[in-house]
Amino acid sequence: MTLDGSGIVLASNSASRKAMLEAAGIAFTARGADIDERALENEMDGAEPAEIAQALAAAKAAAVSSALPDDLVLGSDSLVEVDGRRFDKPASRADAADHLRAFSGKVMTLHSAAALARGSQILWIGSDFARLRVRELSAAFIEAYLDAEWPAVSYCVGVFRIEGPGVQLFDSIAGDQFTVLGMPLLQVLGALREEGALPA
Repeated sequence: MTLDGSGIVLASNSASRKAMLEAAGIAFTARGADIDERALENEMDGAEPAEIAQALAAAKAAAVSSALPDDLVLGSDSLVEVDGRRFDKPASRADAADHLRAFSGKVMTLHSAAALARGSQILWIGSDFARLRVRELSAAFIEAYLDAEWPAVSYCVGVFRIEGPGVQLFDSIAGDQFTVLGMPLLQVLGALREEGALPA
């Protein structure tokens, strides 16, 4: 089943976000957003991670919407926080290994946000979070894991794909599965229905 969803644009080239929309039967096109995420994060230094994720999702939606003013644009972003420290996507394999060592034995809070825009105007913003308990990771496991998953996880905040070998990082997960995948999908679907982009 494919629901109409005509005029919906995903402001992302994220494979997991595309897969979520496809699995939900939503017709859409994808177009990556050209924004300086690090600059926006730096401007918001001191803000709560959830606020930063929402601002990034909104910025992506607005950026793509400015080029496609007649379309409904969906932006999304995720941030990871461990022990009060925010982690971005790893810049290198060595950076990814550093992140995994920092995560080992800790609780990771994953914040996922989404926003809808039309004509550069933000219509809706939503967010959710999940808590993922990372097991104690041995040096041997980290190397074997990155041998298998690098560079695919270079695009993943948290250095994992939960739908793949990344599930082996965790002892337990508390939170919505879609939030863990990188987008609060149920909230998004509700917002799309509110905007008349999906049948109620």
